[in-house]
Amino acid sequence: MLLDRATETAALVGVLAAARDGLSGVLVLRGDAGIGKTALLEWAAGQAHDMQLARVAGIQAEMGMGSAGLHQLLVPFLGGLDGLPGPQRQALESALGLVAGPAPDRFLVGLAALTLLTDAAAGQPVLCLVDDAQWLDQVSVEVLGFIARRLYADRVGMLFTVRAGEDPMAALAGLPEMTVGGLPEEVAGELLAASAAGPVDGQVSRQIVADTAGNPLALVEAAGELTPAELSGAVPLSWPLRFGGRLEELYLSRMRALPASTQTLLLLAAADPSGDPALVWKAARQLGIDPQAGEMGGVERLVSWEPRVQFRHPLIRSAAYYAAPAPARRRGHQALATVTDPDADPDRRAWHLAEAAVGPDEQVAADLERSADRAQARGGLAAAAVFLERAAALTPDPARRAERTLAAAQVNRQAGAFGKALELLAAAEAGPLDEFQNARVDWLRGQIAFASGLGSDAPPLLLKAAKRLEPLNLDLARETYVDAWQAAFFAGYLAGAGDLLEISRAARVLPPPAHPPRLVDLVLDGFALLVTDGPAAAAPVLRQATWASASPDIQDEEILRWGFVATVADEALWDDEGWRVTVRQVQLARDVGALDQLSFLLNRMAIETVWSGDFAAAARLIAEARAVCEATGSRFAPVAAAMLAAFRGREAEAVPLIQSIVEQATAGGQGVSVTVAHWVAAVLYNGLGRYEEALAAARQASEHKHVYLSVWALPELIEAAARAGNPRIADDALDRLAEATQAGGTEDGLGVEARSRALLSEGEAAEAYYRDAIGRLGNARRRPEFARAHLLYGEWLRRQRRRRDARDQLRTAFVMFDSMGMEAFAGRARAELRATGERARPRGPGASEVLTAQEEQIAWLVAEHLSNREIAARLFISASTVEYHLRKIFRKLDVSSRAQLARTLRDDKETPTQRDWR
Repeated sequence: MLLDRATETAALVGVLAAARDGLSGVLVLRGDAGIGKTALLEWAAGQAHDMQLARVAGIQAEMGMGSAGLHQLLVPFLGGLDGLPGPQRQALESALGLVAGPAPDRFLVGLAALTLLTDAAAGQPVLCLVDDAQWLDQVSVEVLGFIARRLYADRVGMLFTVRAGEDPMAALAGLPEMTVGGLPEEVAGELLAASAAGPVDGQVSRQIVADTAGNPLALVEAAGELTPAELSGAVPLSWPLRFGGRLEELYLSRMRALPASTQTLLLLAAADPSGDPALVWKAARQLGIDPQAGEMGGVERLVSWEPRVQFRHPLIRSAAYYAAPAPARRRGHQALATVTDPDADPDRRAWHLAEAAVGPDEQVAADLERSADRAQARGGLAAAAVFLERAAALTPDPARRAERTLAAAQVNRQAGAFGKALELLAAAEAGPLDEFQNARVDWLRGQIAFASGLGSDAPPLLLKAAKRLEPLNLDLARETYVDAWQAAFFAGYLAGAGDLLEISRAARVLPPPAHPPRLVDLVLDGFALLVTDGPAAAAPVLRQATWASASPDIQDEEILRWGFVATVADEALWDDEGWRVTVRQVQLARDVGALDQLSFLLNRMAIETVWSGDFAAAARLIAEARAVCEATGSRFAPVAAAMLAAFRGREAEAVPLIQSIVEQATAGGQGVSVTVAHWVAAVLYNGLGRYEEALAAARQASEHKHVYLSVWALPELIEAAARAGNPRIADDALDRLAEATQAGGTEDGLGVEARSRALLSEGEAAEAYYRDAIGRLGNARRRPEFARAHLLYGEWLRRQRRRRDARDQLRTAFVMFDSMGMEAFAGRARAELRATGERARPRGPGASEVLTAQEEQIAWLVAEHLSNREIAARLFISASTVEYHLRKIFRKLDVSSRAQLARTLRDDKETPTQRDWR
């Protein structure tokens, strides 16, 4: 019976109506225990007669069992597993323990679950009811939160209930939420009267309502707990109430009033989360309990036995368990372990044995360790961490205990529980640890510092670990040196000038590997040489690393692990050979579901794509990276987005992004992003012709000399300094730029160097440099740099009063800038053309001006011949949502087929003027 819940039921009706109307709805109901959240779910279920129902209820005892809740919710839809794309099916089946396989990425599991639900909803709307979400296992609540954020045009409704004051790992944060409060005094009085066996005095009613804060369950229980005389006012009401309005105390008192055998039976039921009555009765027989113990008076108010064991309220389960003393609880778990099938349910049996243990027990600890292995294989890192921590606590041998504690710390780091990982590392250090284990402690601390945003703390910790590993495992030591170098690179100037230098010097004196150099060995040697001896000395090794990373013979695992640092190497030489490696890495990360790496790789690929001049493709990559970040909860400074806005010359968009990068990166210890942000600002202000501002930004970026990406800022510094009348600054910057470009010897680098030299030259020398720059950059990938060479040459020609020659160069520059969307630089070219007596008109709006960002992304993926399901997998949405957006795209662009859409996009991108300068 629902009383005075019009607001809440209206919200539930809205969720159901959205699902019925072809969209979706999500609502989180938050409130105290007994406030009526479950009753509201039951009311919604009663209204959903035309929908498919899926239910799951969190059980506190199952919080450590990975994917248990998800499995329960998806049971009605598992018949659709065969219809899932291969990687999704493998991930979900592995997570649910249906097949053996590599540990799945939990977000790929989420995408599979989303696809399974939305496929089912295509035939009939689906309503998912998730009760007590705060007690779901971590994997399940994260996956369900993932699904809820991605529903749009999917005919799925999701209703969650969460206990007030609980936060289920923030997985549901940000979803639509409603707080369910107590009943108003008049309505609460009606409920009390309806639940009582006799009349209720008005004053007594008001006192009870006030003491229970209008909590419906507390009111019902009070009506059954108090005598008719107390309720009628004939006998004074003890004040406060005997259970103080607190349901926990009431249920404890009821439990303790039962016979000992009944209490033990209820303890067994509470300790077993499976709800299997046969298992409970088997355990009861182990303890000599007569089945009649479950039929005692008052038991029916607490629990039902058929068809499954179900407590009337989670607080009753908690009371049944904690009312028993610790020895009784241990005996109960031992009985349950005895009757649990070790083959069918080894993990629950291991947990029961752990809870039954009086003290350290190596056999139980080993069982828990095996459970941790199985949990990791299913992607349940949080469950694996719990198993390992408990295993360590039960390990009698100190050395073995320290090793298991260290393993638990490592799994917690992988799961993102950095605080817990650091606690366990401190416990592991109590030891005894051998030298290799001590090195692992340092390595883990460094990895945690790096991953948690304390970038400047990570390099010295990883360097310490690498030095410790040198005499123990040279290959692992070299890998750890690369980790340390990478951490110092990302920390940039925030790590201090000495970190990169110290790491590089230490790496330079390492013994060579005892085998042909691996990719990671080449990367380490090249980076170390770059810092200690400069680009010329490092170039051959860095180029060898780039070639190795591009080899078709390299293993996928190696390219995913080390490919990024290998491709970074060619940036120091103004090379773009690593582009192919980045493309391969992105595809690999998509294929295997390595989403933790995918967002970073997509941003990196977007940066390269901006530099190629394909801004529409870069915007799609940035949008995809943003979708991955939203899916995984990861955060990256918006470097690619800021770069795109700056190259486009959109100051209002670029400046907030640049400021965000500086603030976010500084707080996170990621100094390299601050360097890049200043470079991006210099590009923006050079495009706008505000050379003093460009000069200030470029000087800041180029000061961080050990962060070799500062060389990107040198051409901006030279141009700004030359235009602002600071030739000395420009000359010094040119010397530094030439050191890198000459070592690399690439068309890109030498072309940019020639363009920069032209700015600082006069007469025939200047013209020769400009022509050299145009010739070289015309054969390179960086189209914006090519267009800028034409612009600078045209500007120089106009100042030489060669107006006709200037027009040719400026016209070419304008067409290139305009077709790429480089609005600020196009404005510079237009103004120069006007000064020569010629006017230039920008092209009309294209698809990017008509479609939203997501619509444009979907449209281009259609043009790449991806199916709706493939697009959905790429963007972490459902195929039905893709279809919904595609219908809108067709209307906006006035097309009627996917082929026509592809032609429209290509025509919009491929203008005749572009073919002239390709």
